[in-house]
Amino acid sequence: MDFKLSYIIGIIVVIVVIIVAAAAYAGVFTKPSKITIAGSTSVQPVITTLAAQYHKENPKVNITVSGGGSAVGLTDVQQGTANIGTYSSKLSNSTANANYTGPPITQYQIANDGIVIVVNPSNNVSALNSSQIAAIFAGNITTWNEVGGNSSKIDVYTREAGSGTRSAFTSLIMNGGNITSSAVVQSSSNAIFQAVAGDPNGIGYDSLASLTSIVKALQVNGVAPSQATVASGAYTTQRPFLLLTKGNATGQTQAFINWILSPEGQKIIQQSGAVPVGPTS
Repeated sequence: MDFKLSYIIGIIVVIVVIIVAAAAYAGVFTKPSKITIAGSTSVQPVITTLAAQYHKENPKVNITVSGGGSAVGLTDVQQGTANIGTYSSKLSNSTANANYTGPPITQYQIANDGIVIVVNPSNNVSALNSSQIAAIFAGNITTWNEVGGNSSKIDVYTREAGSGTRSAFTSLIMNGGNITSSAVVQSSSNAIFQAVAGDPNGIGYDSLASLTSIVKALQVNGVAPSQATVASGAYTTQRPFLLLTKGNATGQTQAFINWILSPEGQKIIQQSGAVPVGPTS
């Protein structure tokens, strides 16, 4: 081969290598990143909306979201089967790291949420105090006329064991006491609302962020649940929305969490019905 031709070919090869390297560095040939999220069904609608918008702005980052309850979120993160666990109750470090020897679980609070007490819209009861609610869910008040309603028997609906919402409710309202064994267990926020909507004598509790018009939310201790009353602290039956990671978040997981805590992410949280913990503009 002519030396000059060999030299030209060599130069071309070098240029191609440089172009390929530059393209790879710029992300043209990088594989899409994936973030897996699992846990609280109360957090699920909010985090799903956040994930969709983040993917829209960062199309190379694919985010999958599933429920299962707060206990699942914690376990999946501990076991490494999820990058992020969602949790909808206060979580002590001792509980987060119990029977676990990996990197300490890190908590990121992204929002606050009220726990609403809901009844069927046909129910003429509009307000209860904490003691009345506790007595109803303990099975000590069993008919509506004991709290100003009709003579019908009260049908109690509760969340499943392992639910962050149930944990928060039993801590805030029941003072750690037991919910009556006659309560009908439901496995998600939507299931609670649907059950109460279909039962004129029903009462349940769940997330303000997921509240729909098919049920009626009661005043608790004279305060109606709303984003404003949760934000001000006037509505005291509230809990945090948490993201959990194994050790400190890194890479795309950290970038996603940072974005959630940015004004853009916090604005989406507000629009989703939860109460932001940071500025929205």
